[in-house]
Amino acid sequence: MLVLLAILFIVVPLVELYVIIQVGQQIGALNTIGLMIIISLVGAWLAKHEGTGVITRVREQTARGEVPTNHLIDGALIFAGGLMLLVPGFISDILGILLLFPPTRAVFRVFIKRRFTFVSFRQMGGPPRYDGPDDVIDV
Repeated sequence: MLVLLAILFIVVPLVELYVIIQVGQQIGALNTIGLMIIISLVGAWLAKHEGTGVITRVREQTARGEVPTNHLIDGALIFAGGLMLLVPGFISDILGILLLFPPTRAVFRVFIKRRFTFVSFRQMGGPPRYDGPDDVIDV
């Protein structure tokens, strides 16, 4: 856990700073700052747009009496993507954009669902079992 925190708070900012300096040397400091501001503004708009759509779909599913699992995960991913776009840096912007676009967000959603399923099964001692009559075949 300590290694993960060290990577998150030391290595990632250093890599972000290096990329910002490299981009600044190629296109100029003012252009780099302007590009980062534009990406943040467009990202905030995109996060608002995608988030509003997810909230609408969550309301529709709950009104039908269904559990909106995928849409709740999408909401968390959109929130994380919006935060990534507000953090200065091009690498975090790329990750934030990937979290905001529905096709790539679906890939992250599948990964998160597998991760939570694996963790919950591991904590429970395996997948849930049916303790009914013997004529039931587990598939």
